[in-house]
Amino acid sequence: MGAGGDTGLTGDSLSALPAVHELAGALDAPHAEAVAAARMAIDERRRALLAGEAPASDLIADAREALERLRRPSLRSVINATGVLLHTNLGRAPLPMAARDAVERVAAGYSNLELDLQAGSRGSRHAHIEAHLCGLTGAAAAIAVNNGAAAVLLATAALAGPRRPVIVSRGQLVEIGGGFRIPEVIAHSGSELVEVGTTNRTHLGDYQRALDRAGDGGGVILRVDQSNFRTLGFVEDVAIEPLCGLGAPVIDDVGSGVLAQGIVALGDEPSLRRSVAAGAALVCCSGDKLLGGPQAGLLLGTSEAVAAARLHPLARALRIDKLSLAALEATLALYRDPGRARREIPVLAMLEATEEELGARAAALRAAIGAADCELVHATAKAGGGALPLLELQGPAVALSERFDPAAVAAALRAADPPVLGRIHDGRLLLDPRTLGDDEVALVAAAVTGALSTAPE
Repeated sequence: MGAGGDTGLTGDSLSALPAVHELAGALDAPHAEAVAAARMAIDERRRALLAGEAPASDLIADAREALERLRRPSLRSVINATGVLLHTNLGRAPLPMAARDAVERVAAGYSNLELDLQAGSRGSRHAHIEAHLCGLTGAAAAIAVNNGAAAVLLATAALAGPRRPVIVSRGQLVEIGGGFRIPEVIAHSGSELVEVGTTNRTHLGDYQRALDRAGDGGGVILRVDQSNFRTLGFVEDVAIEPLCGLGAPVIDDVGSGVLAQGIVALGDEPSLRRSVAAGAALVCCSGDKLLGGPQAGLLLGTSEAVAAARLHPLARALRIDKLSLAALEATLALYRDPGRARREIPVLAMLEATEEELGARAAALRAAIGAADCELVHATAKAGGGALPLLELQGPAVALSERFDPAAVAAALRAADPPVLGRIHDGRLLLDPRTLGDDEVALVAAAVTGALSTAPE
């Protein structure tokens, strides 16, 4: 098929816009795809003409470009050069190679998801991760659901529900990303919320008095990590050990799921082991934060509490799928060798990346882009993902020249294949090597070179 000018399909005015079927007929594509691409191209041209914009290309070229967009997957791999390790918009923790291999194996065909191969009878999907979690934390039992919010919802519904009030410090009635609020979770679990203490100070006696008022039925204490913020100054809260000493069931939402030991940067985050050792009935966390695995919600603790959660009707609605379960099992297995976990789980490796390692990666990226267009600067990376909000990870980064419009370059990098995400700081686009792999440096450099060739100065 010739150019738009040869066919009359120019669409350079509203009256010249062709019918959808006419433009679709000029495309070498199945009918449904051709119609969808033609409709997109005509709609975009109509909007441009109404806005007074002159067409920059012929309509057939636009329709072909629309066809390419339609065929491109919506969910795509991107390169994270933002320096935010657990970037929620980018899928949080990247999976270790062992987890990726496990997903591929399970996705290739059938699996023993809920089959006990030894007995030949129906099994539990939780069996694939329970032994790992119990061995790593000391818990008596464990299950997994589809995300961290689901874990808290199921825990409160199973241990409290309409039978018992849920007692929470006012300083822990938090909201995390996406409008997820603790009071609303408690309400949807069917439980009554009892607030104790103040925003900045809550004492052990506040919990005790609330339990006394609950009467014979007792209450359930919910302790919530502040996750993505910290209160500083004249503050006080109650540690998990004295809370468990009150005798009531305690649900401890520790948020980020720390299992690794000996990593200095993790010192401010609550660990699963500590909460289990303290005697919490259920400990809840996410799988895709500092644990470094797939999206998942973990519940671990006493046999009785985990059984109550497992048997609750919500458990089926919130259950984890087989691919996430495969990735979670493989990630947990890495923790049996702490050194291997720190090397192979990407988020842990990023936390411990040395100045020498980061410097070499930054220098390689600068050299590939060209010293005339960028320079090495000192920058601060963040954990992100609702974890370690006060942590500042110092290191080098590559800053593009001030000659280039950072917003225009960022847009061009997002349009690259694969898309590259940096961050704008002090009027310049920064590319942080902490969240890059060595194998991604050349890809980033190629994307930047292409973006700069068309970027306005």
